[in-house]
Amino acid sequence: MVNAAAERLPETTVTPRARVLVVEDSDDQRELVRTYLERASCTVIAVQNAEDAIAAYLLQTPDLAIIDLLLPGMNGWELVRRLRADRPECAIVVTSVLDRIDFPPAEAILPKPFTRAQILQVLEECVPE
Repeated sequence: MVNAAAERLPETTVTPRARVLVVEDSDDQRELVRTYLERASCTVIAVQNAEDAIAAYLLQTPDLAIIDLLLPGMNGWELVRRLRADRPECAIVVTSVLDRIDFPPAEAILPKPFTRAQILQVLEECVPE
C-alpha cells in the first residue's frame, strides 16, 4: 500500500552538479575526496591508478578529473598528457605532496594536504554550475 502523503509529493530529479574522476592510489585520500565531492552533489568515479582512469574516461567523459601525480604504474604526468589528448573538454586538477613547481599545467592544483574548502573551491572554479 502506498502512503497517501507520498502520493501527493511531486517527483523530483536531482541533477548531479558534475561528473568527477578521482585518481588516487591512497585508499584514505581517495575516499575522503569522494565524500567531499558526493556531498557537493557530484557523481564520482574513483580509481586507484592511471590505467583504470583511462578505461573510465573512455566510457564517459568527466567534467573534472582530480589526479594524484605519484601513481603506481603510469604516473600522473603521463595521465594528464593522455587525458588532455583524449578528452580536451575535461578540466584537470592535479594533487601531490611535491612542490608546485613540479606540477604539470592544469586548471587548478591541490597541494597535499588539502581541505574540504579547497576541494569545493576547485570545483566551483573548474565546473561552474
